[in-house]
Amino acid sequence: MTPIENTLIFFALVAASAFFSFSEISLAAARKLKLKQMRDEGDPRAACVLFLQEQPGHFFTAVQISVNAVGILAGVLGEGAYAPVFSRLFVDVASPETASFLGSACSFLLVTTSFILIGDLIPKRIAIVAPEAIALRIAPAMVLCLKALRPLIWVFNGVASHILRLLGLPPSRPEDITPEDIVALANAGEEAGVVARQEKQLIENVFELETRTAPSTMTARESIVWLDRNESDESIRAKISAHPHAKFPVCAGTIDRVVGYVDSKDILCRLLNGEPLSLRGDSALHTALILPETLTLSEIIEQFKIMREDFALIINEYGLIVGLITLNDVTCTLMGDSLMTPADEQIIQRDARSWLVDGMTPVGDLEQRLQIEPFPDDDQFETIAGFMMYVLRRVPRPTESVEHAGFRFEVLDIDNHKIDQLLVTRLDVRREGDSDVSVAGPAHP
Repeated sequence: MTPIENTLIFFALVAASAFFSFSEISLAAARKLKLKQMRDEGDPRAACVLFLQEQPGHFFTAVQISVNAVGILAGVLGEGAYAPVFSRLFVDVASPETASFLGSACSFLLVTTSFILIGDLIPKRIAIVAPEAIALRIAPAMVLCLKALRPLIWVFNGVASHILRLLGLPPSRPEDITPEDIVALANAGEEAGVVARQEKQLIENVFELETRTAPSTMTARESIVWLDRNESDESIRAKISAHPHAKFPVCAGTIDRVVGYVDSKDILCRLLNGEPLSLRGDSALHTALILPETLTLSEIIEQFKIMREDFALIINEYGLIVGLITLNDVTCTLMGDSLMTPADEQIIQRDARSWLVDGMTPVGDLEQRLQIEPFPDDDQFETIAGFMMYVLRRVPRPTESVEHAGFRFEVLDIDNHKIDQLLVTRLDVRREGDSDVSVAGPAHP
């Protein structure tokens, strides 16, 4: 063949290699969710791509057979076509043996460089940028290639699958999508500017509903405002005036003996009609929803939906009331600080390095807000107050502090053995050799 014919065949082989490089990357990187959406919209090419992705072993076997065959054929052709041409360039300055060697080396460099750049690297770089668009164009041709190479694919793929089984490896990649995958996509979307920061935070909070339990959000037992069934009208008016809540638990002598709840609207109607506010009868009472403290926020939402309630009392394993939770509490957890008034915020920034933190603040909120490393043994507690007591192994005294991950957590106020408020301070330098969690005594007498 003439040099021109050899060159045309050589570039045809390079183009074939580029096609298989396009195929390999684009079909592997094409996103199934996007392809399924395109298929549902009526694009038959998307169905073809999904068909190929469902047979990764057959597809990759066909690509490797084709790439290696094209590469070997191009090497043989290049050696025969270009080695003599390059050898003639060196025959005047070197011996025939050296000229022949140099010609073969130059031919090898030409073939290798062409295949690396044009047949492999550039196509793959292009395919990774727009995998779905390229996959849609090359899928029909790849289906024909699979049919043509079916006998060889059956042999090579069968041997490869047998070796994978011997190694205990799955034949294909699992396609399960985890919450971590979705959060990672949201983070990537925020960095790319296609997902707003509030949207990313909302996605993260949705998955937190599956891990947070009632104590992380509920109103604690000592803060519950409840009405005694035998309470006087004057006392009921005073409580409602001081604490204008929508609903109040009604108990018989003690908070652990719940008989129901009363709606503020019913009390208002009685006041407007001049009726007494007595709670001794059952006409004004509604059955209270009582849930165990082990339920997650997601399960609590489900219970609210089933029972058509937006209010529940939380009990522990001994049947004692430990808290109260409303649908608004769960919604605030989902939406973050956007629904909270300044008075209800649990984390208040004092300056660039310190924050005032409510003791009942969930540690997950602190980790997100202050970018703190995860707390050790965080399955043993849910709030920052729980973390302090877990580390100190007792109820701390005011001014006692704990250091973790470059932050100091100092107790500011104790209310009836409950950690009411802490001061969280970012330390200037985390000293080398310090333990992850360290305990300090009172800062002053």
